[in-house]
Amino acid sequence: MATGFFWDERCFWHSGGNYALTVPVGGLVQPLAAGGLPESPETKRRLKNLMDVSGLSQELEMQGAAPAARADLERVHPAPYLEEFQRLSAAGGGELGLRTPFGQGGFEIAALSAGLAKEAVRAVAAGEIENAYALSRPPGHHCLPDFPNGFCLLANIAIAIETAKAEQGLSRVAVVDWDVHHGNGTEAVFYERDDVLTLSVHQEWNYPLDTGAYDDRGRGAGEGFNINIPLPPGAGHEAYLQVMRQIIIPALERYKPDMIIVASGYDASAMDPLGRMLATAETFGTMTKELRTAAQSLCDGRLVLVHEGGYSEMHVPFCGHAALEALSGSAIRTGDPLAETLRKRQPSARYSAFLQDLIAEMAAGLGLAG
Repeated sequence: MATGFFWDERCFWHSGGNYALTVPVGGLVQPLAAGGLPESPETKRRLKNLMDVSGLSQELEMQGAAPAARADLERVHPAPYLEEFQRLSAAGGGELGLRTPFGQGGFEIAALSAGLAKEAVRAVAAGEIENAYALSRPPGHHCLPDFPNGFCLLANIAIAIETAKAEQGLSRVAVVDWDVHHGNGTEAVFYERDDVLTLSVHQEWNYPLDTGAYDDRGRGAGEGFNINIPLPPGAGHEAYLQVMRQIIIPALERYKPDMIIVASGYDASAMDPLGRMLATAETFGTMTKELRTAAQSLCDGRLVLVHEGGYSEMHVPFCGHAALEALSGSAIRTGDPLAETLRKRQPSARYSAFLQDLIAEMAAGLGLAG
């Protein structure tokens, strides 16, 4: 079956406030020439453009989606939060939470972003397509039920999961988050539940500073169903693959999900301004390929990637394209213009040995060793 690609030009029109990187402009903070937050439309638009130019778009089922309905949003978010978001959006825009500005119509665009994720999950769960990619913007994995943060205004993946559970009887879902920042919003929604396994591999003490600890394993019925894999800066390509092979895939095999959903951020790229992890386009392609193989074995191939972070306008398109090549099984290859440079920037042998021991120790602590 085909791979679905869910996108909408209107998601590229989401706009925020006057920031210089992540700092509000004012006082002694001078505006940047480009202006705004690093979460710009260009990384996503350039990914779609690269797909069109390479020919990959022609091999995918290109689809749109309706905005998530109010009832879908309320499965995760309380009505007062949605009402205030909608009120500010209609009045010209504003800001809620932390670093989550939006312009007029921001509520409708965020609901559309959630709708893309929701429809991708629905179509895969229904067996209409084997797997899917949702080019959602604004992103969602940091958004708590009543507190948006980290550029995220609605919890896209959580909304998609809750709707599929309610309407399609989806039982056990695993969320793999490889964004460089901890998936604190998704974790918070499911922290006390065992019907969703959440796994986040992220740069330690990046964002948020107070979440993402290895020892945070869930609470109550959810104890043991939340896995955090914090890595030190500069971990690089091989460390990500070791995490995939020693922790993530064994955890998925133990859990046996009905579907795997990836919070697919590309800010672990070596070129990202908000991360320091030295991942390459090959990293994301290989991780996707291994998850696709795992999904084919565990849940009839039901795998959905939902776009999250990634702020290098040059590099994100190649990282995303590599993931889509692996997701769809396409023979089209764009390569990575920085491949040779990034190979030379990978960790030293001594640091690699330290990382191998660290990851093996985490796997053992989770009962996944051997």
